[in-house]
Amino acid sequence: MQPVLQEAITARRRARRDRAAAAEPGESRRGSLRQLDERAARLVAADLLTRRPWTRADLARRLVRRGAPAEVADAVVADLTARGYLDDAAFARQWVESRSARGYGAARLRAELRARGVDSAVIDAAVGALAPDATLARALALARRRLPVIARGRSERVAKRLRDYLLRRGYAPGVVVRVVRQLTRIAVTAEVVR
Repeated sequence: MQPVLQEAITARRRARRDRAAAAEPGESRRGSLRQLDERAARLVAADLLTRRPWTRADLARRLVRRGAPAEVADAVVADLTARGYLDDAAFARQWVESRSARGYGAARLRAELRARGVDSAVIDAAVGALAPDATLARALALARRRLPVIARGRSERVAKRLRDYLLRRGYAPGVVVRVVRQLTRIAVTAEVVR
C-alpha cells in the first residue's frame, strides 16, 4: 500500500477513535467533528484523490464538509493544484469524453461541469472539442436505440417524445430536429412498406 494512502487511512482511523472517545453520550456524530488542521486536511485530500479525480471546487467543498476551515481547504487545494494533482481542464476533458460516449449532449455536459465548479472558459474548451458531425451521429444512434421503447405508445406522440428525450439528454435543438425528422421519415417509410 502506498505510504501516503496508509498515512491517510491511519489518520482517519485515529480521528474517528478520538471523536468517539471525546463524544458525550447522546451527542450526534456531526456535532463531534473537530476542525481539521492543514496536515489532516492534506491527508484527507490525498485519500480522496486516490479514489477518483476531483475538481478544485468539489475538493474544497468536501474538505469543508469534513471539518476543515475554508481558508485551510483553499490553501490545500491551491497547493495540490500547483503540484499538478488537481487540474480542472483535464477533469473537464475526461468528463466530456466519458459522458458524451454515454449519449449526453453539449448542453447537459456544460450544466454538469458548471455544477461541479469548473470555470466557463475551461468548459467551453472541453465541450468545444466535440465534433459536430459526431454529435449528430451519437444523437441518431441514441434515438434509434430509444425509438422502440418510445414507439410503444400512440404513434402521433412518438416524434414529441423522441424530441423531449433528446433535449433532456442535452442535444442542441437543431440536432434534435434533424434526428427526429430523419427517424420519422424512416418510420413512415417502414409503415408504407408493411
